[in-house]
Amino acid sequence: MQTLQVDSVQRWMEDLRHMTEVECMCVLQAKPIGVDEDSHQGELIVTSGITGGDHVARNNLQTLLRRALVVSTELGKMFQRLEKGRWQRVHSTAVRANCHVRSLVHEYSAARSTPPEMQKYEKSLLEKCMELTNITERCLHTDDEFFLKSMREAIHEILTDVSDSFSNMIDMALANEIRVLIKQIESSDCVQTIGSAISNLLSLTQDGPQLCSIIAKEGAVVALFKICRQDRFRDLYAHALRTVASICCVEEGISQLDKVDGILCLADILTDDSSVEAARAEAAAVVAQITSPHHSSTQHLASFLESMQDIVTALIKLCESASCGEVFLLASAALANITFFDSMACEILLQLNAIHILLQACKDRQRVDTPYSKDQVVTILANLSVLEPCASEVLQEQGIERLLQLLGEKPSSSNPSEVAACERVQQKAAVTLARLSRDPDVAQAAIQIKAVPRLIELCRSPTERNNSDSVLVACLAALRRLAAGCPDSIEAADHQQLIKPRLVDSFLLCSNMEESFV
Repeated sequence: MQTLQVDSVQRWMEDLRHMTEVECMCVLQAKPIGVDEDSHQGELIVTSGITGGDHVARNNLQTLLRRALVVSTELGKMFQRLEKGRWQRVHSTAVRANCHVRSLVHEYSAARSTPPEMQKYEKSLLEKCMELTNITERCLHTDDEFFLKSMREAIHEILTDVSDSFSNMIDMALANEIRVLIKQIESSDCVQTIGSAISNLLSLTQDGPQLCSIIAKEGAVVALFKICRQDRFRDLYAHALRTVASICCVEEGISQLDKVDGILCLADILTDDSSVEAARAEAAAVVAQITSPHHSSTQHLASFLESMQDIVTALIKLCESASCGEVFLLASAALANITFFDSMACEILLQLNAIHILLQACKDRQRVDTPYSKDQVVTILANLSVLEPCASEVLQEQGIERLLQLLGEKPSSSNPSEVAACERVQQKAAVTLARLSRDPDVAQAAIQIKAVPRLIELCRSPTERNNSDSVLVACLAALRRLAAGCPDSIEAADHQQLIKPRLVDSFLLCSNMEESFV
């Protein structure tokens, strides 16, 4: 092969391996083009599909995922073209998909011994792909509409079988590779080898919940917590816990965590003063993940309650000592989630002087530097505000002024997630103010710092609240609470439109306002 010195050409030839014409695939038999370590720098030669050494598992996984994407894309095209009756394209796509599947099976089998149960899927899949190619070819040589209609139904059924078989085969292959990584974690004493395997697992978790489920089912959470229980692997705690947090986005991950008493391990790391901040931050991330309100299963929370006092105490300390915004965000997010599912957590936080710690943190841009962090703080305050002692502490810490500032939170960009975070900050600040204003002293303080004009502005100006209905409802509720205690604080016109009508009528009036009314 002619020697090439251009890096971009090398990249193109690498990508070409996965997106080629059928003739090329048949000739090359999916042999990738890569750089031989023994050759001169920049020379390109044909090599085997998988490199050796520590990179085998990672390369196998990358190959599987890339191939799977290519095949899935081709099968998706087939479904679309079949519906439109484009028989020539249906057949060419079937040939391409068949070739891609065969090359994937050939390359994977050459790189790794295939488990017997996977071999059955491979054989069945290859037969169905060949059947699909043959049946689509028959459709090219006839114009009989009745025949083509019956063939369309048959092809659709075979294509569905191929898609299902392919998904099952890929899941089994991925599970096989994941088992290799987990075995490295469990059997190796080398920190570098274990760290590399954990990195590969963490990378896999970013490919979606389906892979996270496979990883969890293969026992990754169990293996990672074994690492976190050994002092000799302290340097790997943060890395392992970050991977656990990613896996626990699915119920299988949380179930595995519960079975190995993972919550006790998290509590030990959080309360251990000798643990580095990074490890405690990642432990907080796991707590935030498993206490997320989005999870339907709550069985694991029973064991969490046993360690809640220690965990809540450690988390608020972490908020106080956080060296950066990311650490504060993880710790405060965990606390915010905890305050949702147990009122005892709120009582513990009040005893730990949490209001002072959180409001002081809001003054420190090194810790609270984004709407996401402010969202966590105001969530905790909103949940604490249902407790009677909260009002006096908020007043003492000048928290009403902070709530007014949070009512003015605006995004610095048009990023949808940042806009949504700002809306949540405004909404929860209004909710907190409404709850605290049951106390006459809080209501009076809010009126003195001109909270009423700001609430009215948010009600009447859609752009001030980013057109958010939830912010509008919260602000109307806060206004009505203040008006109940101090009727003279609101002018007659505002009272007529925002206070006197039913809440739903005021909502409809404000939600239909144009900017000219402001």
